[in-house]
Amino acid sequence: MTYRLRPAGDRAALVAVDGLDEALRVAHGLVGLRDVEDVVPAGESVLVRFRSGVDLGVRLDELALLADRAVTAYAVPPVADAGEVVIVVRYDGPDLDDVARASGLTRDEVVAAHTATTWTAAFAGFSPGFVYLTGGDPRLVAPRRPEPRAAVEPGSVALAGDYCSVYPSRTPGGWQLIGSTEHVMWDVSADPPAAVVPGMRVRFVDRGAA
Repeated sequence: MTYRLRPAGDRAALVAVDGLDEALRVAHGLVGLRDVEDVVPAGESVLVRFRSGVDLGVRLDELALLADRAVTAYAVPPVADAGEVVIVVRYDGPDLDDVARASGLTRDEVVAAHTATTWTAAFAGFSPGFVYLTGGDPRLVAPRRPEPRAAVEPGSVALAGDYCSVYPSRTPGGWQLIGSTEHVMWDVSADPPAAVVPGMRVRFVDRGAA
């Protein structure tokens, strides 16, 4: 394992790792440690937040050793099953043809591949309600756009790398847009406000085939 460790403010540290599997191992190994308030995995990093008043320098030294041990001591932990959500999609995205060309598939084959897989919500980030889904058809690995859009509309279904997500609000974004949904992904009046949380299984259904 190769990782980089650096402070993130005066009471947190960021452990940069080589991929999602390592991030999940490290996060699993650090949960519940003394003085640790929160552990937040991402695709290639883990944010560790300590309680107020800790000596961050001392904790960083300990964290380096613990992170190294966590990768060798733990298998990739299973994501707790948080249920399933079905999202109906109109596959009308402006980047659908680009994804088809990059994958060597037709438009219909991209849609079939996207809907044939049950995705898993691995972690959340970027904006409230934006959840990174994994486990898709490996043929759908898509590069990010060379230039991000200034605004992506909520409900846009998107691919980047081997992740999929649905934009919960209007934000800039560089992912490839393959479709749109009316499914509300973020609602502050709901409990929980996010329609998809880590651990959920997500199935996409083609509105045109329904």
